[in-house]
Amino acid sequence: MPFFPDLTGINTRHSYKSAQRQIISANYQFPNIVTTIFAAPRRGTPVIFFIMKKLNFILLALSLATATLAQTKAKPTKSVPAKSTMVPATAQEPELKTLADSASYAIGQNIARAITADLKNLNKEAFLQAIKTVFDGNSGKFSEEEIRSVLTQFSQQEEQALAKAVIDEGRTFLENNKKNPQIKTTASGLQYEVIKEGTGAKPTADDEVVCHYRGSLIDGTQFDNSYDRGTPLTVGVSGVIAGWTEGLQLMPVGSTYKFYIPYELGYGLKGAGADIPGGAALIFEVELLEIKK
Repeated sequence: MPFFPDLTGINTRHSYKSAQRQIISANYQFPNIVTTIFAAPRRGTPVIFFIMKKLNFILLALSLATATLAQTKAKPTKSVPAKSTMVPATAQEPELKTLADSASYAIGQNIARAITADLKNLNKEAFLQAIKTVFDGNSGKFSEEEIRSVLTQFSQQEEQALAKAVIDEGRTFLENNKKNPQIKTTASGLQYEVIKEGTGAKPTADDEVVCHYRGSLIDGTQFDNSYDRGTPLTVGVSGVIAGWTEGLQLMPVGSTYKFYIPYELGYGLKGAGADIPGGAALIFEVELLEIKK
């Protein structure tokens, strides 16, 4: 399962290269594992990755601007900027006399493009006012804690809007699926079907189990299969997605169950990699082979 880093701590007062290294190191890649069912990040993990992913290049641009302006102040020069950087003023815009002026404008232009292309629900006036307030040396309306809270809520709202079609499709599928008399539904919303009932012990949340499984989306698209790999999975019952943690504890050893997992018990609004979209309901056929001692 991918880790979603919190990028708000990146120090944009460093040089361009330094900021770039920080961002690259924060963008943790998928670990080299062969299964997709490991647990998602805890709910306490910041979920502003959605917004920060959109604004990564802005951090780089701002750090570049800071470095450029700092160098300009440290090493004043009388050289005349290239003609391409000289832009006459209009009634609304300042005249760009120096390279630093032009770089400042270019950075603002890039930020505006990102905002209008990817974050269409932002309030332009509020955004510009916040920039002006901070550039003028004032602290702004929000504390760091309040910034984190607001961005978390906004990220969740935007992610849910993007995933709405997938969520609706999954809910319709699960609503129809539970009408099947072979399907049982737990209080959490997990649905399961007994393919084969074993006679062994049932694992607890503290146990480690060995199992084979197949995972697919509700349209039948398979994204994971331990049978194809020829090696069963050994995993802690509490170390997997919530739908698995609950479902495994229902199964006696020797059983094969099919789990129908709502997105809230799977990978939530973020999804997992390229194969599991945010908001997706999942289907897993699980064969419980052993409880490790």
